[in-house]
Amino acid sequence: MANHSATKKDVRQAAKRRDRNRYYGKTTRNAIRDLKAGTEKKAYEEQLPNVLSQIDKLAKRGIIHKNKAANLKSKLAKKANVMA
Repeated sequence: MANHSATKKDVRQAAKRRDRNRYYGKTTRNAIRDLKAGTEKKAYEEQLPNVLSQIDKLAKRGIIHKNKAANLKSKLAKKANVMA
């Protein structure tokens, strides 16, 4: 366990960041899952920009890798085009 006060503070901050990152990641995964489950084209196209924005934010914050974000966005866009 940490002995210095600055190290203890760092442990607290890391725990807060970890919880926040897990929340953002899980929320985005749920949004992607709900989007994929949808079958109506209109609803899909309405939700797609919000989900893509969430994915971009995860990549910007470093929660997921930028290439993973690009792959997720590509797959979602491909499904949107197939529905057309």
